[in-house]
Amino acid sequence: MPLSEHEQRLLDQIEQALYAEDPKWANTVRIRDPRNHYKRRLVKASIGFLLGVVLLMVGVVSQFILLGVGGFVVMLLACLWGLSSWKKMNGFGDSAGAAATPAAPPGPPGKAARRGPRPGFMERMEERWRRRHDER
Repeated sequence: MPLSEHEQRLLDQIEQALYAEDPKWANTVRIRDPRNHYKRRLVKASIGFLLGVVLLMVGVVSQFILLGVGGFVVMLLACLWGLSSWKKMNGFGDSAGAAATPAAPPGPPGKAARRGPRPGFMERMEERWRRRHDER
């Protein structure tokens, strides 16, 4: 059901008041695609990773161990931050849980789609062992 003219005017007034009150928040909300936010975080994580590499190299060359360890930690944190952003950008980081997971996207052509959970390593080895002895 569409809004009436009065409701639409009220909504526009509220929106303008929010934009005037906090322009930075309004700009963030105005972005239609949340992937843009995660792309920016991914770029920042890449810059952080490069900064960590520089710190690590400076620490190694100057033989200042704490600086090298700090560079490694910065690299590790930037990788984790970038990976989480990448996963959320591509829809892998849904926190809805297993109960509300959507159907798996189709895989590359030529590969069979898997149904259900994949058996573990030991189950596969036991199955191979059984097949081997059944063939004899």
